[in-house]
Amino acid sequence: MTEADRVFSRFPDFIKEYIYSHGWSELREVQLDAARVIFETDKNLLLSSSTASGKTEAAFFPIISDIHDDPECRRSVSVLYIAPLKSLINDQFYRLDELLDMSGIPVTHWHGDVGVGHKTKLLKKPEGILQITPESLESMLMNRSNDIPRLFSALRYVVIDEVHSMIGADRGNQVLCLLARLGRLIGYHPRRIGLSATVGDIELTANWLGAGSGRETVAPIPQKTPLKWRLCLEHFYIQNSSEQQTPEPTVATAAPEDRGGYARLDPGYEYLYDATYGSKAIVFSNSREETEYVTATLRQIAKARGDDDVFLIHHGNLSASLREDAEAKMKDDTLRRAVTCATVTMELGIDIGKLDRVSQMGSPTTVSGFLQRLGRSGRRGSPPEMIMVYREDTPLPNAPLPEIIPWELLRGIAIIDLYSGERFIEPPRIKKMPLSLAFHQTLSTLFSVGELTPKALAERVLSLPPLSGLDKETYRALLVSMINDDYIEMTEERGLIVGLKGERLTNSFKFYAVFKDSEDYTVRRDSEEIGTITTPPPVGDRFALAGRVWEVLEVDVPRRLIFVKGVDGKMEISWPGDGGEIHTKLLIAMRDVLFNGKSYAYLGANAAARLENARRVAANAGMEKSLSVFLGGQSFVLFPWLGTRAFRTLRRLMQKNSAELGISDIQSEGCCYITFKAKEREAGASIAEHIRQIIERDGLDPHELVFSGECPVFDKYDDYIPSELLRSAYAEDRLCPEEVIERFCTEGNRL
Repeated sequence: MTEADRVFSRFPDFIKEYIYSHGWSELREVQLDAARVIFETDKNLLLSSSTASGKTEAAFFPIISDIHDDPECRRSVSVLYIAPLKSLINDQFYRLDELLDMSGIPVTHWHGDVGVGHKTKLLKKPEGILQITPESLESMLMNRSNDIPRLFSALRYVVIDEVHSMIGADRGNQVLCLLARLGRLIGYHPRRIGLSATVGDIELTANWLGAGSGRETVAPIPQKTPLKWRLCLEHFYIQNSSEQQTPEPTVATAAPEDRGGYARLDPGYEYLYDATYGSKAIVFSNSREETEYVTATLRQIAKARGDDDVFLIHHGNLSASLREDAEAKMKDDTLRRAVTCATVTMELGIDIGKLDRVSQMGSPTTVSGFLQRLGRSGRRGSPPEMIMVYREDTPLPNAPLPEIIPWELLRGIAIIDLYSGERFIEPPRIKKMPLSLAFHQTLSTLFSVGELTPKALAERVLSLPPLSGLDKETYRALLVSMINDDYIEMTEERGLIVGLKGERLTNSFKFYAVFKDSEDYTVRRDSEEIGTITTPPPVGDRFALAGRVWEVLEVDVPRRLIFVKGVDGKMEISWPGDGGEIHTKLLIAMRDVLFNGKSYAYLGANAAARLENARRVAANAGMEKSLSVFLGGQSFVLFPWLGTRAFRTLRRLMQKNSAELGISDIQSEGCCYITFKAKEREAGASIAEHIRQIIERDGLDPHELVFSGECPVFDKYDDYIPSELLRSAYAEDRLCPEEVIERFCTEGNRL
């Protein structure tokens, strides 16, 4: 009997019937790996495999087999499924509905959009599978702590989906804190199963997943399979003449069909329109602002051409109904034309059926993001397709060197090169000083438990795995500040309880989330909710949302409501946020693309020409020979080829030592280059050597690069934390001196 036969024989009849009815001729390797660990061990499991490889079935076939006939599992919830998105929870088990119906195992969804009646049913009779967001689990532990043993006394498995989106972030660390607190209440730690398509460091991720569980975590290495992608990268100058014709498709790529027309509005958007119209597709952008603009532009092109409007939109500031409408239409196999413009909200594992292709405006910021987005297409046997469309202003004749280099195009090529050549995915960053989370979990623990002595509180909070790295003095300083600011109150018996300010925080449903949320205004047209915006425009003004333009009719400030009517046109909108972090390895790969002379078959004609032009410019400027380049007068530019954290460290080092370096007016945007002025040409030309000398003489302590007056606020509760602690956390978690030292002081790495 083969291993596959042995695994298959352990499945109950209804799972076998499910497999037969779906025409599966064999179990995949990922399914065999999962069954082997779940059936034959009591260990945790990290299951890393490509998108659409069957990870959900791989995990749940043996889990359901294990709990199905065990009467103990009827005493309480037996499987806890945690996912980062409500939409993922709503969607994830649709394709397993038939299987779960046959099993008789109930499934309960639990998040902010689920009705009270649905939740009450579980509370009365807890059993089966509970799907929940981190925020709803936080609420449950705070408000129902005495009932947790009854609800979870027979809990056997905790499944964490899309692990890569959680690890290293406060939200993922919150999940680990919640599991530790849950384990304390029920007296043991259930097995953990982590699922992800893009794990950059399997060992590090496995250690994170199992932290505090007391169990070893098994992480089968996914098989390397030959890559079969259909890719095309094409470039456009925004100010091209309206008579410029859209380029012919590149042979053997995923370029769009030539519809024979001339660009009427914008050549890049016309190209994107031709690539997607008439198909099932997603157009990804890196921001909500760009997603709004792309949607409006594609609708504008459809109107100009007399085509039907098939364009949908999906991002976090839209109403649930609009997002769900886009998801439903993408899943609907009877609709052959539907194009959704989306952000990261459609990057995760929502099953949206078979797509013809994925498009991307510019480049994703990470290899992980590229793989997640590419994996949205190519399901059901066809290879995944992606088109990346690059638009930039035509450089002015007197534009400085850094502005002539097409950084986004280089990044797109480098991302493809890194993964196809090395299978590189960015490793997770683990926070050393998650102070915002410590503040949050301190209040949450006191709220749920009641009065604790300072020692007992510290023992509880610092025993939570993500917070165990905080030293006692740091936590003591945090507690003292929370007491002084009335977030915590000391009783006459010297115990600690939630203070008045802490009560105001914990009594709001917004407290359950550890990520930043803005005080948004809800936008309504009559009774229809459109979405949210941050700042209310005055009555009569217009703004963009959901890919359309709205005119303000009324602003209800106390209820934070904006009433609108739809109008024609196209506008821009902005939300607060940042562009994320880029890994140093990606910057080095971008440099290689610029200088390696290779041609890339997936580049369209315009993109290939743009790359060759950039290579000539870089060669003529001597960028390959030196990190610093003279721009004329007193101006210089430094190309350090460092990722976000190391780049930030270098910039601070230059600012701190600017007088000794003989430089001034240090400027940067992104992490590709730093411009500065030097009165002496030698100081500018030898800047890299001078930086090396300073590092070798003084060392590079990140704490010395954070200035005494700074109060670096990034995370949700940073405003409530002493500034001296925030400065230490910034040095530990947002700077990277090691990579700067390697670049400037290690022979062979100075480029």
